[in-house]
Amino acid sequence: MPQQELPSSKDIRWAILSALKEKGGSASNQELSESIARLLDLSQAVQDIPHKNRSISEVDYRGQWARTYLKIAGAIDNSARGIWTITDYGRRLSSADEMEQQVQQAVKKQRRSRQTSRIQAEKHSTDKDLDDNQENDDWYEELLSLLKTLDPSAFERLCQRVLRESGFTKLEVTGKSGDGGIDGAGVLRVNLLSFHVRFQSKRYAGSVGAGDIRDFRGAMVGRADKGLFMTTGRFTEAAQAEATRDGAPAIDLIDGFHFCDLLKQFGLGVRCQRVEKISIAPEFFAEL
Repeated sequence: MPQQELPSSKDIRWAILSALKEKGGSASNQELSESIARLLDLSQAVQDIPHKNRSISEVDYRGQWARTYLKIAGAIDNSARGIWTITDYGRRLSSADEMEQQVQQAVKKQRRSRQTSRIQAEKHSTDKDLDDNQENDDWYEELLSLLKTLDPSAFERLCQRVLRESGFTKLEVTGKSGDGGIDGAGVLRVNLLSFHVRFQSKRYAGSVGAGDIRDFRGAMVGRADKGLFMTTGRFTEAAQAEATRDGAPAIDLIDGFHFCDLLKQFGLGVRCQRVEKISIAPEFFAEL
């Protein structure tokens, strides 16, 4: 697909603001991605263009940066991971041109003041977003690349560990362990209720399509209450639609980035380090 058919950064930023207004002020990353595709009328071929050799599409990659710039401009904020909200200021932006002007001004201002400790304290980590956003996201790609090199049996054990950490019991692997993925079943207890769940995990570098979801549903119908499909790749829009198709049992989807988040949440091969910040208290010395 020709490069020029990809939407511009400006168009994506305005689509994000429009989507947040449509959805009552907040939306998840997935909802924003779907809205960008709809509002900009992007073909499936354009949506599936990969970003270099990464497990993310070029449109989603540009969407990540678009959110960063809008946050720097004060038009949106993220109160929780993956959930974005539009600010009062963002609602007042009435056109794409006005938004773009404000974004560029905000970015220039941040670059001029990024070295001062006062701005660092007020902005916390946002004053480093331009340089650190890519660095902060690199761990996903590093982890996904590592997962794709694991021995199939090791990947099987990892998937079982993630499921157990998530609350599954009576796990049983029934197949697929030889091709870099697993099929199996287990019981998930949620408060007072227990659900029989069939799961499938595929170690993909590319996209899982609607056909894979249909095949999985056919295998689970009549044998489980819920279905769970995990992949180290991503799900196409058609696969996502098939997973929640009316009249068919819903299937929960976990893509590569969500899988990485689960590993981080459970501390499985991912370490989070806190940086110590030291400041001087002049008033202490003044009172000596």
